[in-house]
Amino acid sequence: METVTLSLENVSNFTTDDVAKLAFRLEEDDYKNPFDGLNDWRLLRAIAFQRPELIEPYVHLLDFEPCDEA
Repeated sequence: METVTLSLENVSNFTTDDVAKLAFRLEEDDYKNPFDGLNDWRLLRAIAFQRPELIEPYVHLLDFEPCDEA
């Protein structure tokens, strides 16, 4: 599975279809190496901060389970 390396300036150009493809890759989790998946996750996170309306259906991909650090 290929990942797309984009700068944060390009986040404003993302469409709902682009985000859906990104989310599909993350849900499939079929990457050649873990860094490709991490790059996609970081991109989705950047989109969430700049264009939150686009990631609403995929917010579950960004949620973290609470952990007890004590």
